[in-house]
Amino acid sequence: MPKLIDKLPTSLATRLQTRFGKQFVRFALVAIVSLSASEIALGVAYTAGVPSGRAGLIGWLAGAATSYVLSRWAWQRKGRPDLLKETLPFWVISIGTAIVLTTTTHYAGQYAKAHLHGVTGLAFVGSAYLIANLITFMTRFLIFHYVLFADRGKRAAGPVEAESLTPVGVPASSAEHEPSSQE
Repeated sequence: MPKLIDKLPTSLATRLQTRFGKQFVRFALVAIVSLSASEIALGVAYTAGVPSGRAGLIGWLAGAATSYVLSRWAWQRKGRPDLLKETLPFWVISIGTAIVLTTTTHYAGQYAKAHLHGVTGLAFVGSAYLIANLITFMTRFLIFHYVLFADRGKRAAGPVEAESLTPVGVPASSAEHEPSSQE
């Protein structure tokens, strides 16, 4: 049975086999689980009558807690996290995300109350929250990948972009495997 990656276009499959690609896929899985927790909490809170900005904050908290635990898995961090190098920066970034999500949800909720009703209003607020989450997802991934969880000790001397797009397990040049004329 062929793997899913074998069914993808070669250029995409190659990129997904890089360190960047593998971490992107892992973080995307984290984001899906976190977003699910976040959207469920948002929907429950908003449906229960919690004001939209606060419902967005409740949704963010549920997603951020899930994301914190699972992000360590995505970047293969084990053991106790470093408070100043990992935990505190993660939560600072998460608070920035909370500001974006809460503000978006507040204004979407205001619009929904004025112009929409019932399930349509809930769908509008949830959709606005989802779009804001997608934008913050990409921003957080880039910060986590290149700054917060960057493998500084494993990084090659070359540019970050070249290193992160080199397929895992594939040498950077074919000269390493060509027999030399002296053999």
